[in-house]
Amino acid sequence: MESREPVSVDEEVAALSRGADRDSLFMQASLILPGRTEAVTIRVRNLSPGGMLAEAMVQVAQGGAVEVDLRNVGRVSGRIVWAGEGKFGIAFDRPVDPQAVRRQVVSQSDLPPHLRRTGLEKGPLYRRR
Repeated sequence: MESREPVSVDEEVAALSRGADRDSLFMQASLILPGRTEAVTIRVRNLSPGGMLAEAMVQVAQGGAVEVDLRNVGRVSGRIVWAGEGKFGIAFDRPVDPQAVRRQVVSQSDLPPHLRRTGLEKGPLYRRR
C-alpha cells in the first residue's frame, strides 16, 4: 500500500495531528463560532497538542475558523479539518498541553472544612480526641 503526501494545508495539519499522542477523555468545552453570539457546548473525545476530536449537534464547515475554550488553558483558535455526522476534528493554531486541560482545579472552598488551612493556625494539623 503506497502512502501519498498531503496536498493541502488542512491535510498537512490533520496528518501532523494524527501522528501526535492523543489523550482519550470525556469532558465538555465551549466552541465559539464566527458570527454567533452564544458559545456551543461540545464534548471533547480526544485531545492532542495539535488538535481534538469533538462531538456536538452543530453544523460546522471544513476549513472554518473556530475558537475552543478549554479548561485551564483558555481560548484556543483553530480550524475545522474534517466534519462528519455529529463529530468533527479541530486543528489548533498553537499547541496546547493536554495534561493541563485534564487537570482538576480545586479551590479552598471545594475542600471539606477539616482540610482547609488558612496559614494562621499555630497548632498541629490534627486534633487529639
